[in-house]
Amino acid sequence: MRNDKLDLPENFYEFAFMPKFQENVEQLSALAEPEDWDYHRATSDVKHPILGNYIKYAYKRLAEEKKISYSKTGSFACLNTGLVTKNQEPLYMVFEENKLTDPTMKQFWHFYKFMRRGEYELSKFPSLPEMAFYFDEPSKLVYDIRKPLVANIEHIIEDNKERFPEPYKSMNDFQLQTYINGSIQNANERVKRSYKTAVPQYYRNNIQLLIPLCLTDPKIADLALVVEDYGQMYRASTCLTLDMAINNARQIAKPDRDWLQP
Repeated sequence: MRNDKLDLPENFYEFAFMPKFQENVEQLSALAEPEDWDYHRATSDVKHPILGNYIKYAYKRLAEEKKISYSKTGSFACLNTGLVTKNQEPLYMVFEENKLTDPTMKQFWHFYKFMRRGEYELSKFPSLPEMAFYFDEPSKLVYDIRKPLVANIEHIIEDNKERFPEPYKSMNDFQLQTYINGSIQNANERVKRSYKTAVPQYYRNNIQLLIPLCLTDPKIADLALVVEDYGQMYRASTCLTLDMAINNARQIAKPDRDWLQP
């Protein structure tokens, strides 16, 4: 047993060897409560890309929080996926000590299997780990309608124009600015009517809020505007495609599908 197993790397692939990652992602999807883990606006070479990203970034947060449990012998490790079965039983990801002799392989752990909380094999752990926790102040998850929103629209266009659908990304900047201004005003009104419109996401150890940019149809979001809390006001200087937004928002919780849909 190595003494440095508690020195957790930030990258999941440095923590554990998981040669059938995509196959294992599909296994987890079948075990977990049904959820749409696929992109519908962007292309992907793999199935369930949202779930694959979820695993990697959940591990990153768990490593930061040191929420990895070890068996009494130290030869097994376990983390809480934060997901549940259709019967609401928590699902865990279990690893065993990597016994492969390849000298280039640096990972101490090798993926073993996913397990439900009630499975006997989990009794080898003195205690089961908690799920990842992303916020200290619950108030940050809710949009405060008393604060003004200041949007840097020039920066949004300059850095993100390729994320806009047609015909908007082919417009000149002044035309697009007019559409964005109107869309942000509409989104602000929408948030005032329903706090659930603002969806929290976790990014670089910070909670941000996502609100919809509906450029053509008020019922269909084209992009997600990223809103950051600056104390007395909110600022927005970037936007995400809906697939990108779902990837980020799903780390905290399954988002309400009022507008943020794959």
